[in-house]
Amino acid sequence: MDALNVKSLWKVYPPRVEALRGIDLSIEKGDFFGLLGPNGAGKSTLIGIICGLINKNSGQVSVHGVDLDTDPYSVRSMLGVVPQEFNFNIFETCLQIVMNQAGFYGIEHSVAKGKALELLALLGLSDKLNVPAGRLSGGMKRRLMIARALVHNPEVLILDEPTAGVDISLRRSMWDFIETQNKTGMTIILTTHYLEEAESLCKNIAIIDKGNIIENNSTSSLLHKLNRETYILYCEEIEDLPSLEFDLEKVDQKTLEVRLKKTQLLCDLMADLKNKGIVVRRVKNKVNRLEELFVNLVEGGEQDA
Repeated sequence: MDALNVKSLWKVYPPRVEALRGIDLSIEKGDFFGLLGPNGAGKSTLIGIICGLINKNSGQVSVHGVDLDTDPYSVRSMLGVVPQEFNFNIFETCLQIVMNQAGFYGIEHSVAKGKALELLALLGLSDKLNVPAGRLSGGMKRRLMIARALVHNPEVLILDEPTAGVDISLRRSMWDFIETQNKTGMTIILTTHYLEEAESLCKNIAIIDKGNIIENNSTSSLLHKLNRETYILYCEEIEDLPSLEFDLEKVDQKTLEVRLKKTQLLCDLMADLKNKGIVVRRVKNKVNRLEELFVNLVEGGEQDA
């Protein structure tokens, strides 16, 4: 059974803005799924409809086989949502915020307190239990929202730009925690503009643009569609750019940029450069691979053969 199933979903905002254009989407139970798209593509509208916060014009949404129209309360009880914006009472303490959320789901006080303490500890907030939320740093507020979303043991966790503005070290610790949740069988749905996160974390990815799903596949299959990759080569002093069967460009006296076709191997380039007397000290991708594919798809760029 799918964790989420969306069929022919339409949403039109007045006067005639088609935010979603009859999209179909299925996410398997236990998946770590990435939902990507530019601003205004329809991601937030889709999430809002799934969560029951936005009314659809037509179509069907079900979570673990339960239809949103016929049993919205059961659907909501299976979802945990971490929105983009902080939406808690900044004067309440961390413990109060998580426990109050548990109360909305009818969880007994003693059970709620134990679960809240457990989650806050796992997310590194044990020393902030009685601190008003407004006094937390941005990264701590993000972790607090994750704890709040998980207090009722949801089967599907929706993360809408969860690491926006979070520094690298905190981002890594957050993802370690989320990956642990996914390994227990929880389905994760992630929207992010950090495409390196999606590439490293997500098993499957859908790309939405102008209200349409333009790609929906496994991450590995999507990356396989990228016919070129761009690398930066940091070298010792380069006198003359050699003539090779590669798309090479000299950036400066110690840097080369190369675009490799799918049929070309980086090791062959390295060997050819060595034969020409150029010593390469370091190599890196110019851009994240998923980012390059994403730009090609969304901007309608031609993928080189």
